[in-house]
Amino acid sequence: MLDLVGFDADDTLWHSEIHFQAAHAEFERILGAYLDLADASVHDRLLATERRNIKVFGYGAKGMTLSMIETAVELTGERISAADIHRLVGLGKEILAHPVELLPGVREAVAEVAQRHRVVLITKGDLFHQEAKVRQSGLADLFHRIEIVSEKDPPTYARLFEEFSIDAARFAMVGNSMRSDIEPVVRLGGFGVHVPYPVTWALEREHGLEAGHSRVAVVEALAAVPAALRAFG
Repeated sequence: MLDLVGFDADDTLWHSEIHFQAAHAEFERILGAYLDLADASVHDRLLATERRNIKVFGYGAKGMTLSMIETAVELTGERISAADIHRLVGLGKEILAHPVELLPGVREAVAEVAQRHRVVLITKGDLFHQEAKVRQSGLADLFHRIEIVSEKDPPTYARLFEEFSIDAARFAMVGNSMRSDIEPVVRLGGFGVHVPYPVTWALEREHGLEAGHSRVAVVEALAAVPAALRAFG
């Protein structure tokens, strides 16, 4: 039944969100010198700024850094020092420079899937950063094609299906995000294998797909992905 299988990258093939969460924690520590963290709802304010800025800056460390600076300026009433703004810039640079750390069994799982299907990598975020991570991962040779997109929604997947010359019903997406990897594909008629990651960005937890959907499998690790795909056909 399946002709093509897509794999997400961040938090599916390698660690990503834990580095963003560490930057968020340091962001709050920096702002703690200016305001009462218990009363300022720093996390919620930053999330609201990131949500608002996605359409301007896109996803990734650069957009996060700009959103942190904007939030810090607003919450401190423009009192934050240039030195602390420089520290916020450094947080973003640390994420961009962080080495790629593959999740357990990644190469083996993708290679096993590739024995039965064509496989493609579909990831979103900053172009330069995603290209660098793909290079560092050592996994590029496993994929028939690598797509770096600005958003992973139904129109994006529909465009990719057209470019791949494939019907959605013959495609499955493997990823950690129900919102970006699974729901759009299933809504178009495809299949999804959800591989939850221990930490998920709040915006990626927002989705409307009902639990137990017949075209969605949930597995605990990438090693279980090949069997889940075989169950689809």
